This record gives sequence, structure tokens and C-alpha cells, in this order.
Amino acid sequence: MKEKKIELATLAGGCFWCTEAVFQRVQGVEKVISGFTGGNIKNPPYREVVTGRTGHAEAIQVHFNPELISYEELLKIFFATHDPTTLNRQQNDVGTMYRSAIFYHSEEQKAIAEKVIKELEEEKTFSDPIVTEVTKAEAFYVAEQEHHDYYNRHRAQPYCQVIIDPKVKKLKESFADKLKQA
Repeated sequence: MKEKKIELATLAGGCFWCTEAVFQRVQGVEKVISGFTGGNIKNPPYREVVTGRTGHAEAIQVHFNPELISYEELLKIFFATHDPTTLNRQQNDVGTMYRSAIFYHSEEQKAIAEKVIKELEEEKTFSDPIVTEVTKAEAFYVAEQEHHDYYNRHRAQPYCQVIIDPKVKKLKESFADKLKQA
């Protein structure tokens, strides 16, 4: 029996509740973990990250099967389901912890990220320039348990309905062929 090859993508696109909810629904994604990366202290708690003083971004680690979905396809979903043109902001979430960032795990991932950004800029997909940072992945700290599977557990909350529902809807409309089967 052939063993599945699982790869890792680390993405920050605002609140990790949003990006987690999107990527949990994508075919080929085995697991999504919410956490923090790109900062300057070890094991930062959420309450410190949201002050903006630790330098961390709220991010997700996406464990995916490249035979079912490519890294490039993941990035296209990433760019379509958040605003990569607002510096340190996603809607009402403001601060460096909500920045748009791709934390690459290999030179190949870096090259793919740069290629996708260049293509989106050339196609003028967005009216403003893309400000997504492309940075080498370093330590990733798993968020506290209450942040995991947040959208699925709290769909009736206003934040989920107003902020996350439209992202999930856009995923379903724009990438129907990439959705997990119910």
C-alpha cells in the first residue's frame, strides 16, 4: 500500500478562525492547525499576540496531500478568500497579527508564492497592490484549544456570520471543484 505524502503550508490571512474555516473544507487538506508564527518570543499566548507586541501573525498550518491539491492551488484559494492588499488588516481586525503572509517551507514554495503574486498583479486581480509578505517559515506555536475548529463550533456567533460566512461562501462559489465531499 502506497503511503500518502503530506506537505505543509503555513499561511496568515487575518484571523486564524477565518483561514481555518476555509481550508478545512478543501479537498486534499488533511488537517488545519491554528497558531502563531513570525514573531519574536517563544510560546506566545493569544492574549499577548493580540496586543501586537510579540510580532506574531495569527496563522494556520495546512497539512495537505499534493496528489489531491497543489501548493499553487492552495495559494489561489488563500488569495481569493482574504484581502491581500490591506497592510496589517482584514476588515475590522487591525494590527500586525492580522497581516497577510506566506511562510514558505522550501525554496520551491517560495518560488511558487512569488509566481502566484506576480500573476495576480499582472492580471490586475486586485485594484490595489498585494502586500502579502513571503517569509521563510520558522517556529510555529499552536494556539490554545478554544481557538481550534472555532467556526464549526460557533457558527451562530455574529463574528462567524458576518466575517467568516462570506469567505466560506466565496470558497464554495469560486472553488466548488476543490471542496471536500459532504
